[in-house]
Amino acid sequence: MSPSNISPAPVSPYLVLGAAIVLPASGHVILGVPVRGLQFLFFMVILAWVTAKISPPDANFVGRHAGGFLIYALSILDAYKMARIRVAKWAHSARREGDVTQSGIEPHT
Repeated sequence: MSPSNISPAPVSPYLVLGAAIVLPASGHVILGVPVRGLQFLFFMVILAWVTAKISPPDANFVGRHAGGFLIYALSILDAYKMARIRVAKWAHSARREGDVTQSGIEPHT
């Protein structure tokens, strides 16, 4: 495989992280796995509803919807992890092919 056949760099993990924080499931959409993001949204709504039903009446908003916030946090971590893995795989394949100039990775000395 010649250096010109190496795929373009994947999306920055920090862009995915920021998008996932601002809008739930958007990080997964950027990564090209919108169904996974939709699954996280579904479970966010379901668990927020369940915790709202079983929480005490004097709990604050976050306490009443803690299940939804838990899944929201997990979805942020999942999107960021997927993006980091894609970048690491891309950098590894670029290094293996000897294309250190495109990836910005220097070989160990």
